[in-house]
Amino acid sequence: MFSAFAPFRWSLAHGRSLLLGPQGVIMAIVNVTPDSFSDGGLHDTTEKAIEHARFCLSEGAQIIDIGGESTRPGGAVVSATEEQDRVLPVIEELARDGRAVISIDTYRAETARLAVLAGAHIVNDVHGLQREPAIAQVAAQTGAGLCIMHTGRDREKLPDVIEDQFAFLGRSLEIAAEAGVASETIVLDPGFGFAKDTGENLELMARFEELLRLERPMLAGTSRKRFVGAATGREAAERDAGTAATTALLRQAGAAVFRVHDVAINRDALAMADAMLEARFKFAARAGN
Repeated sequence: MFSAFAPFRWSLAHGRSLLLGPQGVIMAIVNVTPDSFSDGGLHDTTEKAIEHARFCLSEGAQIIDIGGESTRPGGAVVSATEEQDRVLPVIEELARDGRAVISIDTYRAETARLAVLAGAHIVNDVHGLQREPAIAQVAAQTGAGLCIMHTGRDREKLPDVIEDQFAFLGRSLEIAAEAGVASETIVLDPGFGFAKDTGENLELMARFEELLRLERPMLAGTSRKRFVGAATGREAAERDAGTAATTALLRQAGAAVFRVHDVAINRDALAMADAMLEARFKFAARAGN
């Protein structure tokens, strides 16, 4: 039976892997875009993006997630060529020094293919393989790690948030299996904020442990999301403390990977959550004896 805290070796492209389970893993967001909702324009050149990625590594990130198109509501759609022009030089440079595990944030199969060819280890698809199913074939052929995200956009959702997760992600897992994607490469993401209102996001947090029945490691992407602002009264750029609270809570609930803007504050939140989990497991072991 799957255990959220037991060691799980996440298999990635280019012979890399990450150990998930015993400790939370940070995925740092690097948006090479002018219009992302909280950091648009801050890292919109190759040089700025590379500098920020290296800073995130120094702060404790293990994965750098690079995106070339904003996924915020109403964000501008860019061409595949423009997306690739933004992200590929960053990936190539980070791959050259070999420190980072690199993720490409895209729903386009061709961008994913070129990104892995340039050195990316993970494909992170916010449309859960259901916009361009060929992206699953890219993952299967390259051995890339695959983050499959739930979204409620452009479709009719089921009334119950967990039932909708199982329906959507179940179909995504079918697409992955049909393409020959190895199960040890897959991580799932419930897609906080993607066509979900504040109540739905909070219920998803409260019921997060139910998602573990999908028997895959889970990624949590709550960073600076609107529902964090609704709870704290903070604007997007001021939501890192609120984000860190969600990180600690979701780690306790079984999340394995945390996609964040501010690495340091979330690293500290994870350190405390992991220390508490270790104490819980030690107590449980003593009580069992």
